[in-house]
Amino acid sequence: MSTPHTHHGHDEPTQHEHHESPGHAHTHDHDHGHSHPTGIKGFLYGLFVPHSHDAADSIDDALEASTQGVRALKISLFVLLGTTILQFVVVIISGSVALLADTIHNFSDALTAVPLWVAFVLGRRAATKHYTYGFGRAEDLSGLFIIAVVALSAVVAAYQSIERFFNPQPLHNLGWVIAAGFIGFIGNEIVAIYRIRVGQRIGSAALVADGVHARIDGFTSLAVVLGGFGVMLGFPLADPIVGLLISAAIIVLLWGTVRSIGRRLMDGIEPELVERARHAIEHTPGVLAVPSLQLRWVGHRLQGAATVAVADMPISAAETIVHDIRHGISHTLPNLDDMTISTTTEVTR
Repeated sequence: MSTPHTHHGHDEPTQHEHHESPGHAHTHDHDHGHSHPTGIKGFLYGLFVPHSHDAADSIDDALEASTQGVRALKISLFVLLGTTILQFVVVIISGSVALLADTIHNFSDALTAVPLWVAFVLGRRAATKHYTYGFGRAEDLSGLFIIAVVALSAVVAAYQSIERFFNPQPLHNLGWVIAAGFIGFIGNEIVAIYRIRVGQRIGSAALVADGVHARIDGFTSLAVVLGGFGVMLGFPLADPIVGLLISAAIIVLLWGTVRSIGRRLMDGIEPELVERARHAIEHTPGVLAVPSLQLRWVGHRLQGAATVAVADMPISAAETIVHDIRHGISHTLPNLDDMTISTTTEVTR
């Protein structure tokens, strides 16, 4: 049985070194390796399931990414708080339980910006002896708070709607209720577009998910408009029915958030990112095979490790190959912070 021979001294983390080796040129025309639906299905897919981590568009600087993330959260927080205040005023003068449910949900959506804001700030801190990988995972943990807030908003909205079935109350100022529903839709859509664009740019799944959350909230606000028209047409139960529908929509949203956050906390990774990294490594001159490759998200940044098989050669030659691998993969995955690379002369088959 042959014993693997490993070149030592090449497994330190990469920090985006950009040096060309003589006579070695890189091309970065990488195919994403996946497709999305087209037509109406594709439109809905892009609306509610935007691609979160397009490595070609991600910012190649952790500090700049965090700064843009915090700015997006600040702006969206104030937009949603303004929307919530306007809607709450209309709730007081109208007594609409559907609008109350939507207002509670919009307020909870505004609150979800707070833990993400804290997480982005924590993510800037340098690693310590207790947290040697840094504090990027705080961004993923903030998702747990988001789940709790969304779940609470669903329970409150459902309770208020059910209570209104047994104790119906007349609604007033229906025109204002309808107007408030439109205000909620517009405010949420503005926040959704902004969060999703910034989240895609910096590679933050949490920020993109929060943007999709806001977009769905916008459509629940339109449901308030439908409920208002229903009451105007002589169907008073339309208001609590819409309130229950909003609660159901919140639960559906919650399940998607639980899956997304759970995958992150379990170090789940998009397969296409692994394929991009493998493609970049395998097409580096001198690499015979890639026996092992691992990637994981820590907040909106990537970390990874790889073992590459090379021919039996001097350590200096192996170091040149590792150098070229780092250069190529830093272009393929711009938001990659650390990639530990080790070499072996045994090709695993």
